[in-house]
Amino acid sequence: MQQRLYKTAVMVAHDLAATAAAVVLTFLFRFQGGMLAERLHALPLLLPPFLIFAGLVYGRFRLYRTKWRFASLQDLAGIVRAASVLALALLVIDWILVSSDLYGFYFFGKIAILLYWVLQIFFLGGTRLAFRYLKDTRSRQSSARAATVPTLLLGRGADIDVLIRAIEAGSVKKLAPRGILSPRADERGQFMRGVPVLGGFPDLERVVADLAGRGEPVRRLVAAPSALVPEAAPDDLIARARRLGLPLARVVGLGEGVQGPELAPLEIEDLLLRPTVAIDRPRLEAFLAGRRVVVTGGGGSIGSEICLRAVAFGAAAVLVLEASEPALHGILSHPAILGAGAEVTGVLADIRDRERTRAVITAFRPDYVLHAAALKQVPYLERDWQEGIKTNVFGSINVAEAAVAAGARALVMISTDKAIEPVSQLGVTKRFAEMVAQALDAEQSARPGHPTRLIAVRFGNVLGSAGSVVPVFKAQIARGGPVTVTHPDMVRYFMTVREACDLVLTAASHADGEARGGAEAERAAVYVLKMGQPVRIAELAERMVRLAGFEPGAEIEIAYTGARPGERLNEILFAREEPRVALPGIDGVMAARPVFADRDQLDGWVARLRDAVAAGDRAAAEAVFEAAVPHFRERHAQRAGRAPAIGTVTADAPLAGAASAAIG
Repeated sequence: MQQRLYKTAVMVAHDLAATAAAVVLTFLFRFQGGMLAERLHALPLLLPPFLIFAGLVYGRFRLYRTKWRFASLQDLAGIVRAASVLALALLVIDWILVSSDLYGFYFFGKIAILLYWVLQIFFLGGTRLAFRYLKDTRSRQSSARAATVPTLLLGRGADIDVLIRAIEAGSVKKLAPRGILSPRADERGQFMRGVPVLGGFPDLERVVADLAGRGEPVRRLVAAPSALVPEAAPDDLIARARRLGLPLARVVGLGEGVQGPELAPLEIEDLLLRPTVAIDRPRLEAFLAGRRVVVTGGGGSIGSEICLRAVAFGAAAVLVLEASEPALHGILSHPAILGAGAEVTGVLADIRDRERTRAVITAFRPDYVLHAAALKQVPYLERDWQEGIKTNVFGSINVAEAAVAAGARALVMISTDKAIEPVSQLGVTKRFAEMVAQALDAEQSARPGHPTRLIAVRFGNVLGSAGSVVPVFKAQIARGGPVTVTHPDMVRYFMTVREACDLVLTAASHADGEARGGAEAERAAVYVLKMGQPVRIAELAERMVRLAGFEPGAEIEIAYTGARPGERLNEILFAREEPRVALPGIDGVMAARPVFADRDQLDGWVARLRDAVAAGDRAAAEAVFEAAVPHFRERHAQRAGRAPAIGTVTADAPLAGAASAAIG
């Protein structure tokens, strides 16, 4: 704090000295002889009040909110506005208070005031821009000395500009840009921050050969997001990079809500989806700034990314509740967590333990509870049905009740598209948990004050999460096949891990704002991302084989193994009876109002479930689910003609070979 005050004082002193210099030089340049002597004689009377006024004007236009190191056109615009106000003030004083009608002369005159305006802008803006130029030059020289990897940058100008700035600032290290390849023809032949645009993506081989001939062999390719959109033909780009034997990395962090641009290996799944749904970053930053957040299952693939996003958006404190010691250690030792300004702590706790869960959450006093802990693999839950009920139903009830007891503003329960008209243990346990949350939410809505909101978000299949089909396909391709698909007509919705986590935070922000705004008539209970058209799993497998450089069917076989118990060919996002809710101002997200039983009936069903689990009576448990979720009765028809239940999962019949749900 003291250092910041010192730097601000130095900037204020500089600007006031620059103002005094602008006034004095205006007199020296504009007047001579007796006219100059008369004005210099009046300076001790004129200058002190004018400097005080100037200091107030500079503060009003926020000239001290930005470091000179990052001076920009916006800062220069503020300087122009401030100098204009000062010049206008001199004009008013000169014409009204001093004018020739009163004293027989103008103290400044219009030409002198115009000259002052120019000098004032030059002294204030020129110094800042010169300081930035010197800092940038020093940073570029330092980056150039540390740059050891000759690199080609791939993408459009706007993305490449941000990336080169990050390289110059040292946030992206080791890269030495030797050229740019852009998908836009009008950018070719230009320079971007001193780096030439050498051609388009089809010119990759020629450009690499030319640079090698000059003694600058390219060792890495870095693709900006604009290089991976479908219009840029990224499949062809990857094939060219593979033929040249050059590693291809992608840039993350350009507007994605992380702390800055960084590089990550280019994965095949980065090319499998429609364009990523954009988030309202200011909304999430305003929503999470200074808040306390609990993430259950925070060491899992979804939970850990939620923790990272919460920290990136400004949460003050994050508590990771995790039953797995290795998973908890993994997220707490993540570099982004270790370097975060937020207080991130973790506890070992199982959400099945009601007392432990309530004690931990209540002691933390969270604003928001994000419930990602779950069992989710369809074949395992079909076989080990009791464990699914213990975690997905009883554990979710424990978390929901703990959030209410702790006075949290909102709880977000992560569900699945398999919860709609469920035919599996995963789907029905998740749907039952949704119903319990909706019943509790209805109870809370009747309370005065600011009760807890309880909502759910439904995920499709999450690329990159534990159990996702894509890593399984990649492993099968790596060992030469076959790639196993359960049914040629099976389709699924897909989303990225980051989209999934942003959906959780966006839903929480809307539900919390909705509760405070009193919009009871449109009270949303379930939120779903707009994931576009579902993807045929067989087509996904074929494209992954081609992206790996093989021909499906000829070099890598696609094998169909038959649909498994608990699976269906198509997934849906909302039940037929769920009324939709409009979400004005929130793009890319859909919502529905609740459909649930009353609390007394739910409590009776929960009690019967506990008895069935304790007795190991699956028929009794399924009878409860059939009463609570009538669509679950239809599962027998869905299973007609399918393979018997899987007792073990082997290398030849992988767990995710049919794109099993991946929600946490």
